[in-house]
Amino acid sequence: MKKYLIALAIMGWLSACNDAKKSDAQTQQPKADKPAAETIKKGSGIGPVKAFRLPETIDAALAEEGKAIFSKKCVACHMAEQKLIGPAMKGVTERRRPEWIMNMIMNPIEMLSKDPEAKALLAEHNNVPMTNQNIPEEEARALLEYFRTLK
Repeated sequence: MKKYLIALAIMGWLSACNDAKKSDAQTQQPKADKPAAETIKKGSGIGPVKAFRLPETIDAALAEEGKAIFSKKCVACHMAEQKLIGPAMKGVTERRRPEWIMNMIMNPIEMLSKDPEAKALLAEHNNVPMTNQNIPEEEARALLEYFRTLK
């Protein structure tokens, strides 16, 4: 299993390096060219979180916990402000519903095989699937709170 994950990470890294070699004209697409659906919060995804209402204010302690989890479990593939292997997390709470984010964190395998938004993201990111980190709901909630600080 470790060999598989290492091979996947290397493939993603190599393909990210290959993307960096593209000309500026290819990589500097204006945001207006993205489909409007990319900016709309759609469904709740597939997983245990069916409905979730975010509080008005950010819980700083929970966000710090989420930042620590992100640093430990997510930075191999994600960065806060720029694409790595997976998408940047900055602004994700404006693009996706809280339920969808938490379900993607906790249930990436099923999300990537059945959820239309997750499938589109997979294709956009060189078909490198998100690894299932077996993150419980409490940690997914902390990660979501951290993502809320990345505006």
